[in-house]
Amino acid sequence: MAVDWLSIVYAALVATGGIIGYARRGSVPSLAMGLTCGGLMAIGAYQTSNDPRNVLLSLVTSAVLTGVMGYRFMNSKKFMPAGLVGGLSLLMMLRFGFKMYSQ
Repeated sequence: MAVDWLSIVYAALVATGGIIGYARRGSVPSLAMGLTCGGLMAIGAYQTSNDPRNVLLSLVTSAVLTGVMGYRFMNSKKFMPAGLVGGLSLLMMLRFGFKMYSQ
């Protein structure tokens, strides 16, 4: 059983981003979404670690983050944090999509 370290790091990054958003700006929505999406990605990382074909939760979560953060980036034109998270989420979504169709 191989551990999906990339997904674990991504989950930690998303959760940490929500915590930082709350600490800097007092943004409760950032905290809630960061912890929710980070938690879902952590569950997804556990699932893909046990069964590499079980990528649906991770794929959906990264797709939602791609859409939300991509939209925020397009409106604000600020790379941090929306552009960074949107780009990383797009890469993770492509990774999970590839995993889904390659097996």
